[in-house]
Amino acid sequence: MKVGVIGAGAVGVEICNYLLTLGSVGELVLLDQNLERAEGEVFDFRHTTALTFTKNTQITPTDDYLNLIGADIVVITAGKQLTLGQTRIELAELNSKIGVGIAKELERVASTAILIVVTNPCDTVTHFIVKNTSFPRSRVISSGCVIDTARLMTIVASRVNLDPKNIFGYVLGEHGCNCFAPKSLISIAGQPADYYCDTHKLGLICSDELLESVKQSGYEIFKRKQNTTHGIAASVFRIIQAIMINERSVLPVATLLDGQYGLKDVVLSLPTVIGKSGAEQTLSHPFTEEEADTLALIAKNVRTVTEQIALKTGLKM
Repeated sequence: MKVGVIGAGAVGVEICNYLLTLGSVGELVLLDQNLERAEGEVFDFRHTTALTFTKNTQITPTDDYLNLIGADIVVITAGKQLTLGQTRIELAELNSKIGVGIAKELERVASTAILIVVTNPCDTVTHFIVKNTSFPRSRVISSGCVIDTARLMTIVASRVNLDPKNIFGYVLGEHGCNCFAPKSLISIAGQPADYYCDTHKLGLICSDELLESVKQSGYEIFKRKQNTTHGIAASVFRIIQAIMINERSVLPVATLLDGQYGLKDVVLSLPTVIGKSGAEQTLSHPFTEEEADTLALIAKNVRTVTEQIALKTGLKM
């Protein structure tokens, strides 16, 4: 399988590291406008092949999209970073145009690839790529709330003293402020969260407080190192692995909705089956009335922002 990573920044490079040490990729292409930067990272990676017992992946640094001909998966991490005093909408305007420009280049050389969008705000960039290129919505996947969900699992696990992989639950909606954690979908060791906490004499989990902890954890990381890299790179690798081996795993990625939950033309994270064709199915869950109302409100808020960005950028929505 051939995978391309666009952007040789911290996240893009860490995704490459996961693919080289844990994956089974035949060919990996790291593309960046700064060719020397991409070359430096690749030359450094090549020295690891003598030390790791993994598939010897052919890795190529480039600034030319022609090197992505035939790519099966392309991860888009390139874009502007949020600067002091800049609003999230201003960043969305810049990165939506950058993301669409990248996707148009990919139309020429890798029109059958599955795109995974990491560039922030990833859900907004995903929306405009689908609406302004020929890529179908099933093959443009925002990394969405996979990282938020991993944070939720870790936080709950620390409270009940279990391995995070024994926690089940989702953060859904938009990656960022417009998200929610449905209490009806949270379980611990296969048991409803309240039942588990009651039987083990633990304090009950408040979904609102839990969601605030999830949001705060990302902020605390950013405050200390001005970015988040390890968690998001692991999240993207998880999505790639599900595609590569046709795993059909259910992950809370974001795609452009087409009637699911009565919502249309909005990109939101929902439990989605990921396999060799990309986002193969959005699952229907029996949300409570309150949870369904929350999802509808999030969709309304996201759509309003998307309309504003479309007006300012001239992009189709």
